[in-house]
Amino acid sequence: MAISKLMHMKETAGNPSRHLKRAIEYIMNPEKTNDQKYVKVNQALYVNQINSEQIYERMLHTKRIFGKEWGRQGYHFIISFADQDHITPEEAVQIIDEIQREYLKDVYECVYAVHDNTEHLHGHLIFNSIDCVKGMKYHYKKGDWEKDILPCVNKVCKKWGLKELRLEERVDQERYGEHKNKWDDFLRAEIDDMIQEVSTYQEFLLELTKRDYEWKDGKYVDTEEDNIINDTNPLWTRKPSELKEEDYQKFYRELYPMAQDPLFHIHLNVDYPFNLTGILYFPKIDNKFEIQKNKIQLYSNQVYVSDSVEGIVPEYLTLLHGVIDSPDIPLNVSRSYLQSDRNVKKISNHITKKVADSLTDIFKNNREEYEKKWDDLKVFIQYGMLTDEKFAERANPIVLLKDTDGKYFTLEEYENLVKVNQTDKDNHIVYLYATDVQEQYTYIQAAKDKGYDVLVMDGQLDTHFINHIEQKNADHKFLRVDSDVIDKLIPKNETKETDWSEAEQEEMKDVFNAQLPKEGGMYVVNFEALGETADPVLITRSEFMRRMKEMAAMNPGMGFYGAMDDQFTLVVNTDHKLVKNILADEQKEMAAKLEPIDFEIKENEGKKTEIDELNKGKKEDEIPQVDKDRKKEYDDKINGLRKQKQELLQEYGKGNQVVGQLIDLALLANGLLKGEALNKFVKRSVELIK
Repeated sequence: MAISKLMHMKETAGNPSRHLKRAIEYIMNPEKTNDQKYVKVNQALYVNQINSEQIYERMLHTKRIFGKEWGRQGYHFIISFADQDHITPEEAVQIIDEIQREYLKDVYECVYAVHDNTEHLHGHLIFNSIDCVKGMKYHYKKGDWEKDILPCVNKVCKKWGLKELRLEERVDQERYGEHKNKWDDFLRAEIDDMIQEVSTYQEFLLELTKRDYEWKDGKYVDTEEDNIINDTNPLWTRKPSELKEEDYQKFYRELYPMAQDPLFHIHLNVDYPFNLTGILYFPKIDNKFEIQKNKIQLYSNQVYVSDSVEGIVPEYLTLLHGVIDSPDIPLNVSRSYLQSDRNVKKISNHITKKVADSLTDIFKNNREEYEKKWDDLKVFIQYGMLTDEKFAERANPIVLLKDTDGKYFTLEEYENLVKVNQTDKDNHIVYLYATDVQEQYTYIQAAKDKGYDVLVMDGQLDTHFINHIEQKNADHKFLRVDSDVIDKLIPKNETKETDWSEAEQEEMKDVFNAQLPKEGGMYVVNFEALGETADPVLITRSEFMRRMKEMAAMNPGMGFYGAMDDQFTLVVNTDHKLVKNILADEQKEMAAKLEPIDFEIKENEGKKTEIDELNKGKKEDEIPQVDKDRKKEYDDKINGLRKQKQELLQEYGKGNQVVGQLIDLALLANGLLKGEALNKFVKRSVELIK
């Protein structure tokens, strides 16, 4: 191991943790880490997926919990391995993991990676500045290197048979003495990385600052090669009439070489009452984990300033890519000052209007093309409508809904399509939707058999957008197709009630409960008369609880709902032949065991009633104690008998293969049958076929 270096990340104006975010994105770059094969997190950093946005948000969440969002944001270890170490990237990952466990003790959240894209193998380790257990800030004091860090590194080096670091080999911007060659190698690797991250000379200088390097001008050396480091006539300063579509595409690839081609662009060109030029792109997003803010570069008179435009453009537009250039935007001021600045307000309003007008023009002039791009566009438009009331008004006529047949409708068009057939008895227009067409196929078909239309709402913001529409329209109601049985999703009149008695339903609840899953959620059993041709058993999910859990996944403030178990209802169709047979078999098989228990329950309930009649009209303190004691005795007997009956019914239910098969079929249809339960289902199916 040749060099180990520790740097800290300072806060920045407006967005204090911007350096932390950029550093995480940098070390996790797929091009440097073999498509993130060499990226890991420690046990303290809990994320659903190893993704830079989730890791950054998790660290930020820890800062917010303890109220320590300012000051130093994090620390960055850089560990460079010597050629003579002869270690593989996989081994380097393991070495860094051992170093972080030895030093951080799984108390500070950290992400670490190994870069193998340069001649010199080197690793990066970034950890949060806040202890996630007690909320204590990490403090680096002079002498900590020699006292704490160096021993940890050397302990791991010794274990792996690597050359241990000596005190004079430490490189932390204070001294490097005779080991200058090693430092030069390290800097060369750092510069190679930075060149791939920037597109202009100004960006390169800024990147040096971000990594805590100080730039001092030296002499220039002429070479035979052209090296264009700054375009004196950038694309955004030219008139749109001078440019072709290929020019915009080429410029986008220069800005974001790893990104897919954008959906379309918007050219900004204003010289009064403020100066503003720029090009904004709507990026193509493959999945929810690729959404990243702060991809718009801010310039002032063609000089790069920042990649954070928060406070300058509305929140939802920070999802866009591109360039904004304006000398009228005040620099190096707080976010609150930016938001109150008159020019910034005008610029923000202009950009909002320009975006809305451009979207409207595309919709009106080329709806077919607009529909083709809608699945990628909708996250931007929905985010805008959820966070900006003015934009919501402008975008309302052009927001689209897609149904399971792949057809697109405006809100007004879809209301006109379904309001006749999908209005319930309380005059609510019911919008049925699915979040997974394959998983909810059975429910979709049941809805279509009724003549209903079903929407596809599988986007990352769809749950929030559904709430938005319902709040704006009191007579609109959204229900997922599996939230209830089909006849109750859009009740037209009084639904048919089951002809089973309460006693029969209670007994069958115990029978079916015996084989319901004990993990993965809470289940309740209901009985409905769904018709002879409907499924014998199906599973529904509460619309309210499911929706709250989905929103909690994106909103830490709703953690109460996120921590709750999923809630399911097992609906048993009492009209189906198989279910009727189960009831008949249970009554036949269990009659001899249950009748004496039922007789005793009835007898004790009668005695309880006699006592209640004797003391009718009396206050609690007027009832004789002997009657109270006798009544409690009867209650205890009744409860004991009911428990005995329940145990007998559940024992019967556990051994009933048909009950287990029907439950498992319903679970399987909802993607809830997995692992051991799925294996048992397959074996049982084979036995039943035999």
